[in-house]
Amino acid sequence: MTADERVVSAAVLEEERAGDVALRPRRLQEFVGQRRLREQLAINLEAARARGDALDHVLLFGPPGLGKTTLAQIVANELEVGFRPTSGPAIEHQGMLASILTGLAAGDVLFIDEVHRLGRAVEEALYPAMEDYAFDYVAGKGAGAQTLQLRLEHFTLIGATTRAGVLGGPLRERFGITFRLDFYDVDELAAIVRRSAGLLDVEIDDGGAEVLASRARGTPRVANRLLRRARDFAQVRGTGRIDRDAAERALDVLGIDQDGLDEMDRQVLGVLCRAYAGRPVGLQTLAVSVSEDPDTVEDVVEPYLIRLGLLARTASGRLATAGAYRQLGLPVPPGVPGSSPEDAAASAAQASLPGMG
Repeated sequence: MTADERVVSAAVLEEERAGDVALRPRRLQEFVGQRRLREQLAINLEAARARGDALDHVLLFGPPGLGKTTLAQIVANELEVGFRPTSGPAIEHQGMLASILTGLAAGDVLFIDEVHRLGRAVEEALYPAMEDYAFDYVAGKGAGAQTLQLRLEHFTLIGATTRAGVLGGPLRERFGITFRLDFYDVDELAAIVRRSAGLLDVEIDDGGAEVLASRARGTPRVANRLLRRARDFAQVRGTGRIDRDAAERALDVLGIDQDGLDEMDRQVLGVLCRAYAGRPVGLQTLAVSVSEDPDTVEDVVEPYLIRLGLLARTASGRLATAGAYRQLGLPVPPGVPGSSPEDAAASAAQASLPGMG
């Protein structure tokens, strides 16, 4: 990639992020999907307001793009308090954490994205802050060093992670409220698409919204991205209105099939089914094979493939299921997860053909 291409890519990414922010709901009643979470959170918020106290610390976990950051902002908006966003990798040492914590007013929300990536020393310094609203630090060096304590205002920490399993037990236990965000169904995503279209002043009918929703991988962020691309297509090659036909043609141009699989998904399945047919593949090897970052493969690509039943994670590595071979139009090798006697017979027949085997 050239320097110019990198600049263009960065500009497009920044535009996408700004667009996502503009489309985010600001109140809980505007948030679509995650019904049980919304109901529980509404109770938690009402109770905190009635007590006049800060909301208990909240842990949000689930795949990317499901609304963790949005929910954190909604909490601050509903409680009418300050919102301070940061991320685990950005808090490099205890001094940075102290600066953030001492700058919080009573009731403020501190949002830490990728909370599982906090450094060990920073995480340990966070324990008393969450539990006792105090920050311990050492002043001086050597024999004259003293341990001092800063008192903090009562605040709410909202941590977000895509990997709740790697979060340390001591940190996880200090969150009084834990919510798991799951993928959205098509009706919920269609409602999100129609709401976003209204904010973008884009004309869309129910058919167009349904097509975009059905191929959005169960993820609002993806649904909004597809809406913007369909808007571009309808503007340039259509009437400006997104109906079913315009949406389908736009997604065909983007290379997104009926199941919502894109080129990266097909590359991952192709490596598993063709290069390593029937054999488990490690994450690092798989990522190198498709020229992608391992975190992206694990957090973005794999969850949806697993949800569709096309990929299985095993102790030995990643395996393509029988469904993945069928998705690519390939014979299913014996012993593949999800294979059937019919698959074995078809595979044997394929191998007996001249030039095969």
